[in-house]
Amino acid sequence: MSNEVISKENNITKKDLKKTFWRSFTLMNSFNYERMQALGYLFSIMPELKKIYKGDDEGLKAAYHRHMEAFNMTVAPSPFVMGISVAMEEQAKADPKFDRSSINAIKVALMGPLSGIGDTFFWGIIRVIACSIGISFAKQGNVLAPFVLLILFNIPTFLTRWFGLKIGYTKGSKLLSELQESGKMQLFTYCAGIVGVMAIGCMVATQITITSPLQFSIAGQKVVIQQYLNQIMPKLLPLLATLGIYQAVKKHVKVTYIILTIVVVGFILGVAGIL
Repeated sequence: MSNEVISKENNITKKDLKKTFWRSFTLMNSFNYERMQALGYLFSIMPELKKIYKGDDEGLKAAYHRHMEAFNMTVAPSPFVMGISVAMEEQAKADPKFDRSSINAIKVALMGPLSGIGDTFFWGIIRVIACSIGISFAKQGNVLAPFVLLILFNIPTFLTRWFGLKIGYTKGSKLLSELQESGKMQLFTYCAGIVGVMAIGCMVATQITITSPLQFSIAGQKVVIQQYLNQIMPKLLPLLATLGIYQAVKKHVKVTYIILTIVVVGFILGVAGIL
């Protein structure tokens, strides 16, 4: 039954999980380069958050702020993380000593591994197979070709979303309780934070490209600045730029100002031939 109670303490029902399931399809609707999928993520788990923090406006407000932190991963396995987040919010509401920062730490830690699996499985395998079969139907002039493609791709996607959400919530809450009772939650959170920082470091190294074409001659020897920078530390300039932007964000500088500064500084250094 859709009204089957899953969590008696917070009156969370199967119907609430269904709402989150359908809302999870809006994950990319408000995608932006500041917080990426965060708004869609928060919208997806709102039904449960409202029940967990019913009568606690400050707690609900804090939860909303938590889940507006940047989030980005392959959409199909994302409901699994949503289920874990809901389970952790229940733990946070029940235990005042619960480390609420661990909620986002675990989200960040899961983004990389699940995105790697999701991209490989859904975009690299299922999509290719579905498109191949759909194209074979289309070449024969069969009007069912697009429907075959959509059905073959979306059946595993829907199943992953629904069962991922249920497993993340039901098994996630049990796992969290065991971690809390055994005292391993702090260690797990610490490890999750390390994984999250490593994921961010990998993103900086692979997705941000800043190099310097600056070069000059000394005693007939050509000196290329970028080569020396690479010897000091590969990807040093992207790292310094990221740290600078991070400091600006920490000081609550508006994102619009940060973007304008990047454009202006980048233009000036580019014209000057420095970067």
